[in-house]
Amino acid sequence: VEPWFMGGADAFSSHISLKSIIMAPSVSDNQCEVVLVGCGAPLRGMGWYHAVQLLGGECPSAVLCYVVEPWFMGAGASGPGGPEFAEFQKKTVDDFGVEFYKALEELPPVPEGKKRMALVSGRTADNPKLLGQAIAAGCSTIYLEKPGAPTVAELQAMKQEADDAGVTVLMGYNKNVTKYVKKSREFAAAHPGSHVTFVSNNTYENTPESLGECFERNAEGMLKNMAIHELALLVSFYDVTVENIESVEADADFSSMQTLKGPSGKEWTDFDKIKFTVTTKTGKKVSVQADRCGGSVTYAVVTDESGNELFKHTMPDEEDEANVSVLEAKYPGAMPYFFSQDPDYVTVKEKVANQCANGVEAEGIATIDTGIETLRVAEYLKPLLAEQLGN
Repeated sequence: VEPWFMGGADAFSSHISLKSIIMAPSVSDNQCEVVLVGCGAPLRGMGWYHAVQLLGGECPSAVLCYVVEPWFMGAGASGPGGPEFAEFQKKTVDDFGVEFYKALEELPPVPEGKKRMALVSGRTADNPKLLGQAIAAGCSTIYLEKPGAPTVAELQAMKQEADDAGVTVLMGYNKNVTKYVKKSREFAAAHPGSHVTFVSNNTYENTPESLGECFERNAEGMLKNMAIHELALLVSFYDVTVENIESVEADADFSSMQTLKGPSGKEWTDFDKIKFTVTTKTGKKVSVQADRCGGSVTYAVVTDESGNELFKHTMPDEEDEANVSVLEAKYPGAMPYFFSQDPDYVTVKEKVANQCANGVEAEGIATIDTGIETLRVAEYLKPLLAEQLGN
């Protein structure tokens, strides 16, 4: 479902194939229909990359049947990214028969005997409304991209709405299933007294213009956006809850918080990089480091009590690099993090789709309860860390 790029629906209508008018792609008994809500711009939007993987047949339990894109099929059709979306839309309709809509309310009923899953990958602020619309459109499972909602209260209300409707909501915290996390945790468990630091990097240019655009587009802030994956790891594997946090200590030498103007001219204050250590009341200690301009490699490092490195595993690792090179050649100009996390995106989608279609438990996938606690931790930490950094 792609409301924005579908503002140019009239101009696009002449390109719609007869196949797409008659029916969406066929779905077998062991597959579910997928509704992608929020495609975004090709090469830039996470939703677009989800579509690429689904159309490539990488998730055997899922078939991409519908795209809902409010922005590019609406007010954004003639703006930046609009023409590229229209081209992607035409090719996807012609080659795969996928149906495109501006709103979830426009979807046809779920075919008898089939299951429908919504993959919600739009703006975080829209998610509370989109979840309700996805439930009304017959989706029995909802894959919700992080952080799920702008606030804890909204995500809690979304959980209640889904529970009341008997709908399962799972979260796209793909780092929970990554090799580097698994191997680092295993190494640390075998070495008592060691300490794990999860490091997340991104590839924004270290300029006021680039970071200002980043701050505005990700207005929920770094802890609810880029570093939310690491907070989900803390909640999932280190007993971190708001009530169980004994202390949090920012690394002032590494960390930085700036106030910058976004493209709209409005000022935004956020971390461009942050490092901190959380100690729990149950005796666990773990660190997180995130840098908007740190590069394309994410990793975990295990150190001894003196801070000496004992183990490090990167994402992508050597095994994954060959796949990254292939994808870079296939999709030049796309966001680098798509490629480094490519296998993990597939794993999460397939597990969620398999649960929707076949009732197989999505083992290791974060639930909306994990998402709520992760968001609670993010809201709790931000003022504490900002204060320690003098903001």
